[in-house]
Amino acid sequence: MSTADESGRHSAGTAPTDTTTEAARPITLPMRPGPARFFVLLAVFICASCGMVYELALVALGSYLLGDTIVQASIVLAVMVFAMGVGSLATKRLTGFAAVSFALIEAALGIIGGLSVILLYLAFAFADVYTVAMVALAFVIGALIGAEIPLLMELVQRIRAQKASSAVADLFAADYVGGLIGGLAFPFLLLPLLGLPRGALAVGMTNALVGILIVLWLFRSELSRAAQLMLATLLVLILGGLTVVWVYTDDIEVTTRQRLYRDPIVYSQRSDYQEIVLTEAKRTGDTRLFLNGDLQFASADEYRYHESLVHPLLDGPRRNVLVLGGGDGLAVREILKYPDVESVTLVDLDPAVLELAKTSEHFTAFNDDSLDDPRVRTIAADAFTWLREAKHSAYDAVIADLPDPDDVATSKLYSIEFYGLIRQVMSPEARLVVQAGSPYFAPEAYWGIGEAVAEAGLSTTPYHVDVPSFGDWGYFLADLDGDGPEVSVPDDAPDGLKFATAEVLAASTTFPPDRDRDSVGKVEASTLLHPRVLDQERGAWVGY
Repeated sequence: MSTADESGRHSAGTAPTDTTTEAARPITLPMRPGPARFFVLLAVFICASCGMVYELALVALGSYLLGDTIVQASIVLAVMVFAMGVGSLATKRLTGFAAVSFALIEAALGIIGGLSVILLYLAFAFADVYTVAMVALAFVIGALIGAEIPLLMELVQRIRAQKASSAVADLFAADYVGGLIGGLAFPFLLLPLLGLPRGALAVGMTNALVGILIVLWLFRSELSRAAQLMLATLLVLILGGLTVVWVYTDDIEVTTRQRLYRDPIVYSQRSDYQEIVLTEAKRTGDTRLFLNGDLQFASADEYRYHESLVHPLLDGPRRNVLVLGGGDGLAVREILKYPDVESVTLVDLDPAVLELAKTSEHFTAFNDDSLDDPRVRTIAADAFTWLREAKHSAYDAVIADLPDPDDVATSKLYSIEFYGLIRQVMSPEARLVVQAGSPYFAPEAYWGIGEAVAEAGLSTTPYHVDVPSFGDWGYFLADLDGDGPEVSVPDDAPDGLKFATAEVLAASTTFPPDRDRDSVGKVEASTLLHPRVLDQERGAWVGY
C-alpha cells in the first residue's frame, strides 16, 4: 500500500524482495500507483503507434520514389530491428536518469521522425543520396525506439515494483497493441487525411508531446526546476518548429518536386495509388505525364509509341477491343480511328488518371476526348483482379499497355498467369499486343516478357521502334494460331498516320545481333511466385 505524504501526493511502495529481481527505488507521484502505471502504459501505447508510423512512412516513401516495395521494406525493417537492439543496449547506462532520458528520447523521435519524410525527399531530389539517408534515418529512429523499453521498464518498476516477467508482459502488450493501431492508422487515416509529409509531422508532434508531458506530469519530483524548465521549453520549440514546417510543407514539396523534373510542373496530385505529375516545356509545349516519377508519355513523340502499339493489332478482328492500362486515352484515340470498332473497354487502376484524361485540357488536347466517346466504357480496377473475378465477353483485340514491371505490384501484370487470364477472354481469332519495355536498355526483361506470353499459350512476334523520349521500345504481337501474326498496318488504316507505315513496321521486326533473342541466352518467364522480371529489370539501364 502507498501512504500519503505531507503534500497530499502518494509514494510508491516496493514489492517483496522475493518477487523482484532488484528492488526499485520508490518515487513520489501526483496520484496513486495504479492510475500512474496506467498512464505510463498509455504513453507506451501511443509512442509505439508513432514508431510504427515512422517505419511505414519510410517504406512508403521508398516505394513511391524508387519502386520495389519488397526491397524498401526489407532494408527499413532489417535496419530498424537491428538498431532497436543497439538502442536497448546503449540505454542501460541511462536508467539512473530514466525520466529525463525518456523525455529527451521522445523529443528526438518527435523531431527526427516528424521530419523524416521531408528530409528523405530533399535527399532524393537535391543530393542523390536517398538510400544512404534512408538507412541512416532508419537506424537512428530504430535506436531511439529501442531505447524506450528499458527506460519505461525502470519507470514502471519505480512506480510499483513487480516481477520482471509481469512488467515485461504489460509493457510489451501496450507496445504491440500500439503498433497495431499505428499500422492501421497509417493507410486508413493519416495518408488519406494528411498525406505522407504532414502525417509524419503530426505523429512527430504527438510523440514529443506525450513523451515529454508524461515525464513533466508524473515524474516531476525526479526533475530539478531547471530540468523541468528545459523540457517545457524544448517541447514548445519542437511543437513550434514542426508547426512551421507544416505550414510550409506545400512550398517545400512543390520546390523539391520541381527539382526532379526538367520542365515546369503544371499539375500534380497524390492519388490513392500514385503520384501524378504533368510537366510542360515553355518553349516547345511538350507535355509529359509521370506516374511515381516514371515517364508515361511525351506529347512530342507519343504518336510513335501509340501508333506502333495499336495499328498492327487492329490488322485483324477489332469489333470489340479491350485495353488494359492506357488510362490516358491515347491508345483509345488510335482505336477509335476505325469506324467498324463497336466497343472499347478500358480497365485502368487509378480513377484519378481516368478523370484527368476526361476533363483536363492537358490530356484532352492529345487524346481527342476519346474517353467520352459513346463506344468507350472505362473501369477503374486492377487489371489482374478484373480479369480473374469478373465475367467477360470474348474480345477481338486486347492491348496490354501497362506500367513497366519495376515493383511487385506491377510484376504480376507480366506473368504467365496474367497472360493466361488474358487468353481466356480472347476470341479464337483475337490478337494481343503487349508493351514490353526496351529491348536495348532492358533486353533480358524484354525477352523474358515474350517468354511469359508464349508460355501462356500464345504465338508471338517481337518488334521494336524508336520513341525518342523512351529510346528503343519494344512490343509483342500475339495470337492463338501458332506462328505469330505479321506486324503490318491494316489496308484500311486511317489517313494521317505520322509514323506507323508499312515500311517502318516491316523493319521493326529486325533486331541487331547484340539485342536479338539469342543475345540474352537462357531467360525464364516470370510467374506470380517467381517474379523474375523484377530481377531482369534491376539489371537494366546500367550505364545509361
